[in-house]
Amino acid sequence: QVQLVESGGGLVQAGGSLRLSCVASGYTSSVYAMAWFRQAPGKEREFVATINWSGSHTYYADSVKGRFTISRDNAVNTVYLQMNSLKPEDTAIYYCASGNSADWRRTSYDYWGQGTQVTVSS
Repeated sequence: QVQLVESGGGLVQAGGSLRLSCVASGYTSSVYAMAWFRQAPGKEREFVATINWSGSHTYYADSVKGRFTISRDNAVNTVYLQMNSLKPEDTAIYYCASGNSADWRRTSYDYWGQGTQVTVSS
């Protein structure tokens, strides 16, 4: 049974940092692309960042480029999202996803976690 479990969310002041983690189990996660999406209240789920199976390729949404960094450690089946210089508009539920292709489209990902809340206060 495939399972993705996110952690690391919380409340932080604007300008602060958080590091999200997503642990995969139930399949060989190291051969799949991994991504982070987020969904703010009343808005659609949007792409944040993705990383290919080896970690050699990453891609970011313009809104987080230069502030967020995605990485992975295949030895422990974990993908990370380091979030720096956080802004109130980064407030959302952050979801981890796994799929065959490292791109921005939601439909490219087959497995999703339950999400972790990130709240940035001004």
